[in-house]
Amino acid sequence: MSENGALPLRGKVLTVDTMNANVKKVDYAVRGPIVQRAVQIEKELKEGVKKPFEEVIKANIGDAHAMGQRPITFFRQVMALCTYPQLLDDNKFPEDAKNRARRILQSCGGNSIGAYTTSQGIDCVRHDVANYIQRRDGGIPSDPDNIYLTTGASDGIVTILKLLTAGEGRTRTGVMISIPQYPLYSASIAELGAVQINYYLNEEKCWSLDISELQRSLHAAREHCNPRVLCIINPGNPTGEPIRSFPYKKNSNDIYKGCEFHSFKKVLFEMGPEYSSKVELASFHSTSKCYMGECGFRGGYMEVINMDPEVKAQLTKLVSVRLCPPAPGQALMDLVVNSPQPGEPSYQTFMKERTAVLSALAEKAKLTEEILNTVPGISCNPVQGAMYSFPRITLPERAINEAKAKGQAPDMFYCMKLLEETGICLVPGSGFGQREGTYHFRMTILPPTDKLKIMLNKLKEFHQKFTQQYS
Repeated sequence: MSENGALPLRGKVLTVDTMNANVKKVDYAVRGPIVQRAVQIEKELKEGVKKPFEEVIKANIGDAHAMGQRPITFFRQVMALCTYPQLLDDNKFPEDAKNRARRILQSCGGNSIGAYTTSQGIDCVRHDVANYIQRRDGGIPSDPDNIYLTTGASDGIVTILKLLTAGEGRTRTGVMISIPQYPLYSASIAELGAVQINYYLNEEKCWSLDISELQRSLHAAREHCNPRVLCIINPGNPTGEPIRSFPYKKNSNDIYKGCEFHSFKKVLFEMGPEYSSKVELASFHSTSKCYMGECGFRGGYMEVINMDPEVKAQLTKLVSVRLCPPAPGQALMDLVVNSPQPGEPSYQTFMKERTAVLSALAEKAKLTEEILNTVPGISCNPVQGAMYSFPRITLPERAINEAKAKGQAPDMFYCMKLLEETGICLVPGSGFGQREGTYHFRMTILPPTDKLKIMLNKLKEFHQKFTQQYS
């Protein structure tokens, strides 16, 4: 302090210049500038500001319940029972829901879902996840000790990337990610200071994965980093396409009619012990998408295969720093992998609701493809999995030049104009990565069918008007 008792003047300890440089490199397009502007427009509409539309349609993020998808009754019943156990005495709840809730609560400290759990996750839930994986893969063993419950899938992915990131210069860890990619990967790679290695999916072949492209990408990357990680999203985000590179078949909740899901763990074991006993594999799943759509509960798991025991001990230490994933999310994950079975009171209602959601998603996937492909200058591959489409758009040269003059990517310029004129909020393809000279946007297929039709027709009208304006 100075002689008169006043604090001396000084600058901020934390400024943009003194903060972690890697954080400044992070970019997350799914909640980027367009979404921020969409929130502002929503406020303006509430304040009575006149717009050429009455509401903002947020098709930028895969938030199923926010877009009107109804929760699965059984899931919410068990969650209610776990949260307020006095309801276990209420005869309005079916016995199988009560039994699931009792089993989960008995595995929690003090029989309360509000207690901390073990860092790796509730024991009975990890056993249920292992049993689910074993059934999924036709009997290939899954060890509960290899299961880590996570705060959504994203948490597990970032944790594994932390373990893998090491080295400096040419020895720095390189992470191969598919382009287009989900921005979690590029953002996490930037934050951790790893090296992003792009491999491009083949848009002309429905976003398929070419082994030759993987090899090209790998060989080029070895000139400047140490490639140690291959990330695969299956089915794809943002493209909505399943991986087709392996002739192995297994049904999955996330794949629409005519396609099959390939469990990479199952493929690994079918390749024989030379691979199944050596290849290190981490797989992730969550409660957020598909017929569940329970994003806000932040439930997920990861399974690690062939991890060095000493590294696994470090992984357990790393997750323990954050104490534990949210217990309600762990409970919900349990219900996804241990859903009602034939003969149980909730089975018929559960299957009816699950089938209805999946059928609606398949219908909206087809509708999206059909309508977008009627628009000159827009081409959309079939949406065969997940809940997104990633159409390619042809932009006039004048629009491209104007966008560049404003310092914007051309598809960002397009999507911002779309938002301002129609209220439709999409994410530009530049936020996911794309081949040079191509432009796209990602949109979810989640809005109710009637609203989706309105949105697609508005998009059609806008694109025609935009093309005419800048031609």
